[in-house]
Amino acid sequence: MGEWFATEIVAAGKLRLFCFFVFFIGTFVFIRISVRLIRARVRWWPGNVTSGGLHIHHVVFGVVFMCVGGVSGLAVQDVASAAAGLLAGLFGAGTALVLDEFALVVLLDDVYWKEQGRLSVDAVFVAAAMCGLALLGASPLELDDVLNPGPDDDLLSTGQIAFVVGTNLALSVVALGKGKIWTGLIGIYITPLALVGAIRLARPGSPWARRRYKPGSRSLRRAEWREHRIHQPIERFVDGLQNLVAGRPSPKA
Repeated sequence: MGEWFATEIVAAGKLRLFCFFVFFIGTFVFIRISVRLIRARVRWWPGNVTSGGLHIHHVVFGVVFMCVGGVSGLAVQDVASAAAGLLAGLFGAGTALVLDEFALVVLLDDVYWKEQGRLSVDAVFVAAAMCGLALLGASPLELDDVLNPGPDDDLLSTGQIAFVVGTNLALSVVALGKGKIWTGLIGIYITPLALVGAIRLARPGSPWARRRYKPGSRSLRRAEWREHRIHQPIERFVDGLQNLVAGRPSPKA
């Protein structure tokens, strides 16, 4: 295990990313356990942090951790040192705390246990997936492949690099515009996935569908059929997974 860590993580220059990922996941799990214990009114758990009757949301601590970890990490020159790893971990912990209240930041409302609060869980899941892909060696927009070609490959010109990166980015943007959030974001790392999302039907209600699918058109009917038969069962499964991990939203009043 130690040899694998030294070879695949430290020597590969992934120590900071690894520490970020581990602290990110660990902090998210901890804070979700904490808020569920608070919600259940468990007596032995400390409860919310307050100051003069004001509830201090954990996004505040997340911002502080990100600032301290990020700025201090820039001052560490040895990226393979323990200090670099710990500061990256602190940044990861802060990121988890911020994204866990992402819905509050976006909506400027305390919707943590409401249906809108699922936006925070979505943000955490997406961030974890993208970080995990980076750890596995995936390169966003194929940047690593075009900027660092293999010994048998030719260097690309600036125009060629711009074309490759621009094409990959455009595919992801189209997939996002078609309402395929996961496909578009993960497609930043896996270009074929972005291509599939870009060429397939848009989801009903997406910006692409609203602008390009006329009411009653064959494309819209097919999109609605796919939404009912494919996407909705997947969303029910994802909702169940989110309830298991993050807790069930409070019922609507």
